Amino acid sequence: MSGKGKKTVFTLLALLGAVIFLAGTSLADTCVTSKCHSGMGKADYVHGPVGAGQCVVCHTKGVKGHPTKHPERDFKFPAKGKALCYMCHQNKETEEFVHTPVGKGQCVACHDPHQSNAPKQLKADTVSALCFKCHENNKTVKKYVHGPVASGDCIVCHNPHTSPYKFQLEAQGDELCFLCHEDRKAEFTRKYVHKPAKENCLNCHDPHNTDYQFHLKAEGKNLCFRCHKKIAKWVSEATYQHGALQKGTCTTCHTPHSSNYPRQLKMAAKDICYSCHTEMGKKVRTSKYLHGPVQQNDCYACHNPHGSKNPKILKKYFPAEFYKPYKTDNYALCFGCHNKDIALDRITTRLTNFRNGDINLHYVHVNKKKGRSCKACHEVHAGNQPKHIRREVPFGKMWMLPVKYTKTETGGKCNVGCHKPKAYDRKKPVENK
Repeated sequence: MSGKGKKTVFTLLALLGAVIFLAGTSLADTCVTSKCHSGMGKADYVHGPVGAGQCVVCHTKGVKGHPTKHPERDFKFPAKGKALCYMCHQNKETEEFVHTPVGKGQCVACHDPHQSNAPKQLKADTVSALCFKCHENNKTVKKYVHGPVASGDCIVCHNPHTSPYKFQLEAQGDELCFLCHEDRKAEFTRKYVHKPAKENCLNCHDPHNTDYQFHLKAEGKNLCFRCHKKIAKWVSEATYQHGALQKGTCTTCHTPHSSNYPRQLKMAAKDICYSCHTEMGKKVRTSKYLHGPVQQNDCYACHNPHGSKNPKILKKYFPAEFYKPYKTDNYALCFGCHNKDIALDRITTRLTNFRNGDINLHYVHVNKKKGRSCKACHEVHAGNQPKHIRREVPFGKMWMLPVKYTKTETGGKCNVGCHKPKAYDRKKPVENK
C-alpha cells in the first residue's frame, strides 16, 4: 500500500474511533434543542456526521461555557478549511485542472457543511444556479440550449472538483460528446472525415447555447464559409449559383461529419446530382453512350457545383446560342479535354476522324457565317447514337430536326433534316450529290 493510502486508512480509523468514543454524546442532547440549532438535521439532504448526531467529528469544544462572545475561541475545528473535509472525503485536487474554489480550499462556497434541500448539500436548488453565482449566465439566454445546460446539469460535462482536461471536462474533445451522443460515433469512422469534426465538435457547435439549430455557431452555409473562404468567394462572385446552394444549405449535398465518398458527399456525385436532376438521371441510365465525364462519375469536369460566371454553372465558357461564329475561345469548356485545333483547318489527315478523305467535316459544319455550337450535333451528357450524335435538334419553336447517324468502320452517314442524306469515308472519299 502506498503512503497516501496508508494515511487515508489511518485517518478513517481515527475518525471511527472518535465516533465510537463519542457515541454516548447525542446531538439531540447537546446541540439541537428548542433553544439552539432547532432546525438542524431536518433538511432533505443532511451531512453524514450531522445525521448521525456527531457534531464533534467536525467541531471540538474550547473553554467551558459555549457559546460565549468569542465563538472562534470557544468552539474549534480539528483542522482548517479543506483539510477538515479531507479528514473524511477524498482529496479533490489530484488532477491538473482544479476548480478555483477547490484550489482555494473553499468547499463551503458550494456545499453547506450541515444540510441542504439540494443533493450533495449544494447551496442552490440546481447545479447551474450554483455555478451562475460565480460564472456569468450567458449559457441559457439564446434560442437553442444544450440539454444538460437547460436542465441545470453542468456537471454532466464538467467535473466540479478536478480533471486532467481543461475547463474540468469529464473527457477530452469528441470523446466528451460521445458520452451522450454514442449513436453518432459511427459517423466518424467512415473513409473521409470532415477536418473540423475530427479535431473537435466545438469547431462547429456551441456546447451551451446558440441561436441556430443543432447548436451550430452560425447558420447554414455561413458556418461552412468561415473555413471554406475560397468557395465563399466563388459563390459571392458567381453570376449563376447552384440552385441547391441558393435555396438550401451545404448539407443538401455534403455530410457535416464524415462520408465514404470524397468531399464528404452524401452519395456518389452523379447520384446526388440525379436526386434533383431526375430527368437527366433517367436519360443517363437509359442511354447506350455516355460522355466521358458522365461515365466517370465526374460532373465536376464541366460544372462548378457551387457557382460560376457561366450559365448552367459551367466551369468555362460555352455559348448558350445555337448559332455563333466559330472561335476556339467560344468552346473553351470542350477544349479543356478535346483537341482545340479540331476545326481550324479545312484540309487535314490528323486533326479529326470526321473526314471525307482529307476534308475536315468539323470545319465544314462550324466554319460558316452563322456557325454552329458543338451541341447542335452532339449530346452533352448521354445518347443512343455513336459519337454522342443527337437524335433530334430543336429548330425554331415548332420543329425538332431529326438526325439519324450510322457509323461505319472508316466513316459514316447521316440522314438529317438540314440536308439530304450524305456519307463520308476517311480512306475512300464519298462523292455526295
